[in-house]
Amino acid sequence: MRIITGAAKGRRLVAPDTDETRPATDRVREAVFSALADWVVDADVLDLYAGSGSYGLEALSRGAASATFVESNRAAIEALRTNIATVGLGGTVVATTVEAFLERPGQRRYHLVFIDPPWDLPTDVVDRQLTQIDRILTGEGEVVVSRRGRDRPPEAPEGWELAADRRYGDARIYRYVKVREEDEDR
Repeated sequence: MRIITGAAKGRRLVAPDTDETRPATDRVREAVFSALADWVVDADVLDLYAGSGSYGLEALSRGAASATFVESNRAAIEALRTNIATVGLGGTVVATTVEAFLERPGQRRYHLVFIDPPWDLPTDVVDRQLTQIDRILTGEGEVVVSRRGRDRPPEAPEGWELAADRRYGDARIYRYVKVREEDEDR
């Protein structure tokens, strides 16, 4: 696993020594970021179920302004901190569950959110989390969700559009775009 392109191109990432995480493959990340194109530049990124941090770190390498990594597994947090140091582009680790993070009042807003939960997490939980993400996503914000191919697609909140639905081996990647709010700019 490595950073595909940008300022940290080629830097190797370590995977957590745990069965609880499933790092996104280089192929999947390359496809996701090709679809996002320049949207990543200057974006504030949130990487939920961060694991190794590959999504957020790739975003930083491609010019994101900031990345917040949310992870609760100790082994994953250790690997994540190692990867942040290796890549050398910063990032904030929040050591808590995704549920606890999303319930915090007064959250900052993000332009781009990655949600790559364990595949055994029920889709209705992902649906609920997407609804919680809606309040911290900027107008025209984007959310990328990774699920097991056989699972039903997550239900997006009102005001979101499905921009992409792609399958890569066992993974299925959904990209949602929040419809721009009239009084808000990126």
